Amino acid sequence: MSSPKDWNTNVIAEFRANQGRVGGPFEGAPMVLVHHQGRKTGRELVSPMMYLPDEQDRDTIYVFASKAGAPTNPDWYYNLVTAGQAEIERGTEQYPVVVGEVTGDERGRIFAEQARRYPGFAGYAEKTVGIRTIPVLALRRS
Repeated sequence: MSSPKDWNTNVIAEFRANQGRVGGPFEGAPMVLVHHQGRKTGRELVSPMMYLPDEQDRDTIYVFASKAGAPTNPDWYYNLVTAGQAEIERGTEQYPVVVGEVTGDERGRIFAEQARRYPGFAGYAEKTVGIRTIPVLALRRS
């Protein structure tokens, strides 16, 4: 069985080879590569993520710290929140973004829409009930 690092490396390579599109479990889903810096190590990292585009603002997308329903948030979430900025590859374009956490009713609305479009996210939320609320981050072109 391959490691999560190998999995990400393969997804990143496929994303770049196909102008931002990947197959397998992500077939047809909007994907983005998020470049961020490790808050402890200072290393440059790249994490592939599904996203939800903002319907009114084409320069804003939302990413979800689901970690497939694990009881803890992914490390990338803490890296992004700590830095407050990142760079993304979206399709064939690469640009800087400002990172903001979405909370309250807005977070609920955005997560519900992602779960409606991609039911796996509803399953992730079920796994985390009583443990954590899956964070939603807005990435806005800066």
